[in-house]
Amino acid sequence: MGKSWQEQFADAPDTLKSASRQRTLVPVLDFHIGGDQFITMAGPCSVESEAQLFPTAEAVAQSGARILRGGAFKPRSSPYAFQGLGLAGLKLLDQARRRTGLAVVTEVMSEDDVPLVAEYADILQIGSRNMENFSLLAAAGRSGRPVLLKRGMVATIADMLRSAQCVLEFGNPHVLLCERGIRTFETATRNTFDVAAIAVLKAVSHLPVIADPSHAAGVRSLVPTFARIGVAAGADGQIVEVHPAPATALSDGDQSLTFEEFDQMMTALEPWLALRQQPALAAAGVLA
Repeated sequence: MGKSWQEQFADAPDTLKSASRQRTLVPVLDFHIGGDQFITMAGPCSVESEAQLFPTAEAVAQSGARILRGGAFKPRSSPYAFQGLGLAGLKLLDQARRRTGLAVVTEVMSEDDVPLVAEYADILQIGSRNMENFSLLAAAGRSGRPVLLKRGMVATIADMLRSAQCVLEFGNPHVLLCERGIRTFETATRNTFDVAAIAVLKAVSHLPVIADPSHAAGVRSLVPTFARIGVAAGADGQIVEVHPAPATALSDGDQSLTFEEFDQMMTALEPWLALRQQPALAAAGVLA
């Protein structure tokens, strides 16, 4: 890591690589994020019903996802938009986990809700709108659950690492950094996918990095392409929105993949993931 980067991120020292700490493995159920496996989180933007969630969980599990995503509490820009099912949504996620064996990641919006959400979720998601909600970060840090920290819409990489530092300082070493696109002057996609941030974070931080091609693209036809870009940049995993009927989704239908599209995307990622293994295999003498 270059000296200039060390200086630029000096106020988030616990997030940075060092001679003694090159990589953090985040334990989730019986696997880890940040190791040699590329971990996919997939599911609907919002938990809507049992009829919607259970088939989705089964479909993404069959296609290779290890973690079910779904929002029980939804921070929406419009007060008239669907705000989530709350506790009922958490209970449905828990039932889906029991049916499929998938871990669960879901968003927590308030420090007061952290104990409740932590009771049902394996990973607590801090959304982009709350990346600098320091009371929430502190509560998540004390929860003992891994934290998926999404980059704020106008946050720099340094801003994101400072927020991660807040979680670490409250005794929680298991933070996942998520690049989900940032707001720029470009309007062709929902957000600008800052793929360079993935490469920089992998270079400077020991924390795992997750790509969010769905929120970066905003258009389902681009999600598989953005997913491949995330793999090529070195992400440790991805979080993708999947819905049984995107046209009728209560939130983010335009960027949600159908079951078939998700399965096709996962299959298409296999050769890209295989390419990432070649340097490691060569270093081990397997390809000699």
